Amino acid sequence: MDLTRIDGVGLEVQRVASPPGLPPKAPLVFLHEGLGSVAMWRDWPEQLCAATGREGWVYSRRGYGRSEPVPDVRGSGRLEADYLHREAWDVLPALLKSLGIEKPVLVGHSDGGSISLLHAARYAVTACVVMAPHVIVEEVSIASITQARDAFEAGGLRDRLARYHADVDVAFWQWNDIWLSREFRAFDIREECRAITAPVLAIQGVDDPYGTMVQIDDIRPAGPIERRKLAACGHSPHRDQPLQTTDAIREFLASQ
Repeated sequence: MDLTRIDGVGLEVQRVASPPGLPPKAPLVFLHEGLGSVAMWRDWPEQLCAATGREGWVYSRRGYGRSEPVPDVRGSGRLEADYLHREAWDVLPALLKSLGIEKPVLVGHSDGGSISLLHAARYAVTACVVMAPHVIVEEVSIASITQARDAFEAGGLRDRLARYHADVDVAFWQWNDIWLSREFRAFDIREECRAITAPVLAIQGVDDPYGTMVQIDDIRPAGPIERRKLAACGHSPHRDQPLQTTDAIREFLASQ
């Protein structure tokens, strides 16, 4: 597998072709969750690209999926509290430039939703779709991430994640360590979100164990925003309620 090199780091990137015979539209760029990867999206990017008539690009951040790992991830390579900002303002712009993409539609889940919002606050995008994003750190988030650590160390989570990551320990600990650190408790991007002028669609499951409705209610951009709160839905709307989520995005993007 060929990796796309960004600032000397090889990233796993996958293209989803647009349906044939349709006029070109702004492509979808998918940004995965804190433990996600290209493979963990499964076939949903293809389904959404088909539903919206758009090309798609899916990538794994460093240390996830088949992208290059982070050396000494729990030591000198440990993520810092601004890691989402750095991904949004440094890595993603360089990746989009490398792929020749201008003004994409960002489709972000969880950490990827936060990255999408931060990017849209500084760079031109056609639209921003975020599912279960984090704009602040809540106690419910910390409790669930602590439970994930316990499940990784003593439960079956490590084995389940190993199917999707070349180095599962790097993938897990770079996320878990920073989220459970004292310095990350101050994470708050609500002010940055005020600078977003592109249309925003924010989707949250009412049963999300990683965040409450505050996470989308507190997104108050300069441009228009639509909020969808899905019943019988946890942290992954595209997996828990795929039809509702796909339909909501398709309707939202119909005029974009």
